[in-house]
Amino acid sequence: MRILYAIQGTGNGHLTRAKEIIPILQQKGDLDILVSGNENNLELGFEIKYKLKGLNFTFGKKGGIDFWASFKKMKLSRFYKEIKNLPIQEYDLIINDFEPVSAWAAKLNNIPIVSLSHQNAVLDAASPKYGKYKFEKYILKHYAPSSVRFGFHFKNYSSAIFAPIIRKKIRAKKTSNKGHITVYLPSYNIDKIVKVLSKIPIIKWHIFSKEAKSLIFKKNMTIYPINEFDFIESMASSAGVLCGAGFETPSEALYLKKKLMVIPMKNQYEQQCNAIALKEMGVAVVKKLNRKQLKKIAKWIQSDTIIAVDYPDITEDILEAILSPYYTQPAFPTILS
Repeated sequence: MRILYAIQGTGNGHLTRAKEIIPILQQKGDLDILVSGNENNLELGFEIKYKLKGLNFTFGKKGGIDFWASFKKMKLSRFYKEIKNLPIQEYDLIINDFEPVSAWAAKLNNIPIVSLSHQNAVLDAASPKYGKYKFEKYILKHYAPSSVRFGFHFKNYSSAIFAPIIRKKIRAKKTSNKGHITVYLPSYNIDKIVKVLSKIPIIKWHIFSKEAKSLIFKKNMTIYPINEFDFIESMASSAGVLCGAGFETPSEALYLKKKLMVIPMKNQYEQQCNAIALKEMGVAVVKKLNRKQLKKIAKWIQSDTIIAVDYPDITEDILEAILSPYYTQPAFPTILS
């Protein structure tokens, strides 16, 4: 079986998950990898056959998506050409992690496609929803279309939703508490983060930023370039994690039994939904990073609240269950619609 695994390259979470999924898919058939989008800071570590522009959103510097910058980069004519030129008919099955080029190519050519992403879990009727941003919800639903959808979320809200995939490097890591807070807020610029968090001098801050090109030391703050080794080391030895309301980093912090505070990205429906789900679990949530939130952040630092989760290592079992119909029958199965 020829399989195309198509991954959204905007943000680091999709690539983090892909690193665990790819070795399993390589055992299931002849695998090619496609990545579209470029707002990430991680190397996949596997050969990428198709590196495309796709449709990706640009992070701003004040806690949200920069829609104007995104619009200027969103060249629909190029997107159409990528769809048209992708040799989608060479593949028996597409596994899609919120990647639009392969999703639309498969739809237009009637090629079997299984969508496997956190976004699917957010759209599931059983998961928590944020009431506003109807337009963004529409985009989320039609960005990478598929009639067969499975998702990952913080909890198993339905039978089509699985627990987070935790990378093996996190599962194998021994934890400790050296007293610092690990910070990852990619939608804020480093000056904004430093300006606010410097008002709490009683704690050491490990801040990870794509703007940093080398280590920077500022009083009680250490600013790191984005890299997997230092981030895992910092998070595993931290007193807590302050991050955006994405999916992978909060999931890993919960798995490591670290107290967690999240700040959802503005104008981002998925993160607003995630924030509701995490708040229901007992995780601390603040709307934005500014001086008005300092009391809440300081109170969280002094708390000992750890949220218990159970995230077993069943990635291979999940993929086996999802892929098995395609090995037993030639026709496209109706698993979930």
